[in-house]
Amino acid sequence: MNHDLQLQQRVIDALEFEPGVDAAHIGVSARDGVVTLSGHVRSYGEKITAERAVRRVRGVEAVAQELEVRLPSDKKLADDEIAARAVRLLEWDVAIPAGRISIKVEHGIVTLSGAVEWHYQRVEAEYDVRKLGGVHAVVNDIAVMPKPRAADVRANIRAAIDRSAGLDADGVTVAVSGGRVTLAGKVSAWTGREVAERAAWSAPGVTEVENRIEIKRP
Repeated sequence: MNHDLQLQQRVIDALEFEPGVDAAHIGVSARDGVVTLSGHVRSYGEKITAERAVRRVRGVEAVAQELEVRLPSDKKLADDEIAARAVRLLEWDVAIPAGRISIKVEHGIVTLSGAVEWHYQRVEAEYDVRKLGGVHAVVNDIAVMPKPRAADVRANIRAAIDRSAGLDADGVTVAVSGGRVTLAGKVSAWTGREVAERAAWSAPGVTEVENRIEIKRP
C-alpha cells in the first residue's frame, strides 16, 4: 500500500474513532501529506472537531477543508438526501414493486430506471419523486415489461419445438406453471431431448426447466 493510501486509512480510522464526529458522511482523500475532507456534518462544532482529529494523525501536513455544514433545520435538498428520501418514498408506495427501480440524482435531476409490469406503476413512481423538494426534473427510464402469461410461454415453447429439425415434436408435451416448465414425452434420440430443453429455455419468462423426456427404446 502506498503512503497516500496508508495516510487516507489512518485519517478515516481517526474520524471513526472520534465520538464527536459522524464519519458516515465525510469523504477523505490524501496526497503528499495533504488531506482533503469533503461531504457534510451536522454543525460547525462537528466540522472543527473533525479537522482537529485529522491534524492529530501522523503524516498529515495540511488539511483542505471542504466540509459543508447542514443544520438539522435545513431543507434536505442535496442530491444524496433527495436520493435517500426518494428510496424511502418508493418503498412506502404499495403500488410500486419492491427492489425494481433504481434511482440516480445529479444536480437535482432524478433519473429512474429499472422495469415494472404495468404502465401505471411507471407513472406512479415518477409522480412520487416529483413531489420531493429540491427535485428540478425527473427522467423516467423505467421500462414496462409485462409478466408473460403461462399460455403465451407454452405457445412460444411449442412453436420453437415444432420448427426444430430432427425432433419428433408430436412426442413432446409442455406444461407451464409460473416460470417453471416441465417437458415430458418420448423422442428417438438424446439430441432431440436437448433440442426441446433449449427451446424451453429460449422462451421469455422461463426461470426453471424440468426435463422428463424419455428416449424411445429401439
